[in-house]
Amino acid sequence: MASTQALFRTCPRSGLQFHKSAESLIKLNAVAAVVTLLIGGLLALLLVLTRWQAIHLIDADNFYLYLTAHGLDMLVAWIIFFEIAILYFCSSTLLRCRLATPRIAWLGFALMVIGTVTYNVAIFSGNATVMMTSYVPMPAHPAFYLGLILFAVGALIGCFVFLGTLVVAKAEKTYEGSIPLVTFGALTACIIAIFTIASGAIILIPTWLWSIGYIKHIDPAMYRVIWWAFGHSSQQINVSAHVAVWYAIAAIVFGARPMSERISRTAFFLYICFLQLASAHHILADPAVGVEWKVFNTSYAMYLAVLASMIHGLTVPGAIEVAQREKGFTKGMFEWLRKAPWGNPVFSGMFISLLGFGFLGGISGVMMGTEQLNMIIHNTIYVPGHFHATVVLGTTLAFMAITYFLLPTLFNREMILPGWAKWQPYVFGLGMGVFTLAMMGAGTLGVPRRHWDITFAGASLPYEYPGTALLMLAICGISGVIAVIGGAMYIIITVGTILFGKKLDAGAYTTSITPLRLPVQAALTGHGGHGGGFAAPGTFVLALVFLTAFVLYYFVNWKYLSTVWGLS
Repeated sequence: MASTQALFRTCPRSGLQFHKSAESLIKLNAVAAVVTLLIGGLLALLLVLTRWQAIHLIDADNFYLYLTAHGLDMLVAWIIFFEIAILYFCSSTLLRCRLATPRIAWLGFALMVIGTVTYNVAIFSGNATVMMTSYVPMPAHPAFYLGLILFAVGALIGCFVFLGTLVVAKAEKTYEGSIPLVTFGALTACIIAIFTIASGAIILIPTWLWSIGYIKHIDPAMYRVIWWAFGHSSQQINVSAHVAVWYAIAAIVFGARPMSERISRTAFFLYICFLQLASAHHILADPAVGVEWKVFNTSYAMYLAVLASMIHGLTVPGAIEVAQREKGFTKGMFEWLRKAPWGNPVFSGMFISLLGFGFLGGISGVMMGTEQLNMIIHNTIYVPGHFHATVVLGTTLAFMAITYFLLPTLFNREMILPGWAKWQPYVFGLGMGVFTLAMMGAGTLGVPRRHWDITFAGASLPYEYPGTALLMLAICGISGVIAVIGGAMYIIITVGTILFGKKLDAGAYTTSITPLRLPVQAALTGHGGHGGGFAAPGTFVLALVFLTAFVLYYFVNWKYLSTVWGLS
């Protein structure tokens, strides 16, 4: 075919092949993601300088308004825009086929943009200061709910276009055997996304009708249960997507193959079956939900999702170690890690993401999912400390890392400020790592999750937190500013490269799929594990360090819980 839909471009640097329509949509979704990251980052700076009690920058009304916009622009818009770009990349590009129904994909993108603008206008006009959770009976302007619904419908369209592209690739036989592991991870994210978006529609559509007067009453307990199937499962999309990015970067930088592709796929399958059940930890203190349901979700089924994450945490660095040892880095236990390309932001961003997500996000998440332990940190600032470790230190940093690969490959631009790019993952990772630790420390001391002023200045019945809590919030402020600087470095590098970076050879568009297979393409789209036994002793030692940290932290929290038993 000679139509636009049949035009393909082969990247001269990677060998990856881009269908023209898919390429345009990947670019625009990525750009929209960075724009919303910029808005959310500016709001983050204002919020962190307000929770820092010594500065206390903005007033109460604007604090809650900005907090509402920050949560939605970061967890919903930035993340999902980028994930739709990943879905199109993992289907059309990695499977070397045309994108299914490009016009419908454009409709989905348009709805996502319109939805984002709509709910932001509602928030910044002062008519939707209801936090991201937007619990009823606290009402928001109908445009707030409508914007979220439009965004969700657009994202759902993107998911179905991704699934359609898999069907096209299978029908046109553009790949052999099963889909590549990275695409399988994207499929996992897509399946969870459909569940998540459907949950959001089930509760947000009635809530929108309630806001315009067509429904008299929304039950708050029902709202909380269904909303968290949307709100927390959004993070489960992120987990699947950023783990797929980890595997992709291991292949891109090292040519690494999974240690066991079958085990890695099984771990993704466990995500599909059990990961969304972690939503229950947000309502463990809710008396309207049965104890049996809470215990099953958080004490049994959720651990199968934890097992899946631990598998990925072992196999991704394990694959890198095996690939490095095959290249001759065999001295001692950790030469493979010492000689890794730490100056390459694609690798350093991914590895910091892996460590931060595992040690900070993963361990704290399991602790929060334990019904008894949840009581000591429920609705404290510990909770956002946890999900900043997962969504920001884990997902956002992984997406930043893959961006540095896509700038010359997808946008065909030479990266500006390479020295900045070398340091950006470290600045952002260090700032966000300390930030999350300080938030979790403050939460352990009882600091509330969303309170504008914990000094309760002027209150008739004041409550005084220990001085350590104020110190933790000060550390949050300092490290939060450092993380924002790291985020600003990423945005300047990304936007500056797209606008001003030196143009690179893009390769010509043709109407045929070329057989060119450069090393990056072969590593991303190939199959098979390394085999031959466990040849990653360094990774095994790191896993034991993780296990030790997990056991100690778990024990410390049970010990801390025992100190409050006297209250009964």
